[in-house]
Amino acid sequence: MLTVLPERDDPYRLLVLGAHPDDIEIGCGATLMRLVADHPSARLRWVVFSGEDARADEARRSADDLVGDPARVALTLHGYRDGFFPYDGASIKEAFEAIKGSFEPDLILTHRLEDAHQDHRLIAELTWQTFRSAMILEYEIPKYEGDLGQPNLFVTVSPDLADRKVQHLLTAFPTQRDRRWFSEDLFRATLRLRGIECASPSGLAEGFTCRKVTM
Repeated sequence: MLTVLPERDDPYRLLVLGAHPDDIEIGCGATLMRLVADHPSARLRWVVFSGEDARADEARRSADDLVGDPARVALTLHGYRDGFFPYDGASIKEAFEAIKGSFEPDLILTHRLEDAHQDHRLIAELTWQTFRSAMILEYEIPKYEGDLGQPNLFVTVSPDLADRKVQHLLTAFPTQRDRRWFSEDLFRATLRLRGIECASPSGLAEGFTCRKVTM
C-alpha cells in the first residue's frame, strides 16, 4: 500500500478534530492507524469538543490506545454541550484560535462541511475559517439523516486494519453499545462501500472530501 503522506525528514504535525468523543475514531480511525505506523515521528494534536464523566474518560483512553504512545499525542478535551454547538459558537471559535496560536498542522482531519449534524458542521466550518495553509481532509459519520456524500479521496484499508478499527470502537466506547447505529456491521459496511468505490485491493477504504490541494 502507498503511504498516506510522502516521506520527509521533519516530523509531520497532525491535527484531528471531533465534535464528540467517538467521531474521530468512526470517521478516520483506520487512516490514523496507518499514519502513526507509516510516520513514527509524527506528532498529533487531538481535540474533542464535548464529553463529560464517562465519555471524557473514553475519549482520553481511546486517543492513547489508538496512537499506541501517549507521548505522541496531545489531547484537548472541551466540555461544550452536545447538540448546542451553534449556540456556543463564539466560545468554540476562541478555542480554534487558541489551537492556531499554539500548533501549526501539516494535515487536518475534521468533519464534512455538509454534515447534517449541527455540531459536526460547525467544527468543519471553523476548521476552514481558521486554517489556511494545511491540507484538510473531511471525514464522514454515518447517521440517521443519511447524509453520506461522494468522497473524492480514499485511504485503502487492509482487512487487519479494518478489524483493528472495529474492535477499537467496540472496546473504547462502552457507553455507546446500546445505540442501534453503533454496531460492527455498520462500521464494516461503511469501509466496504468506500472500498468498492475506489477499487481498493482489499475491498475496504475510508472516504474523505478534499477540497484543496496545494503542490
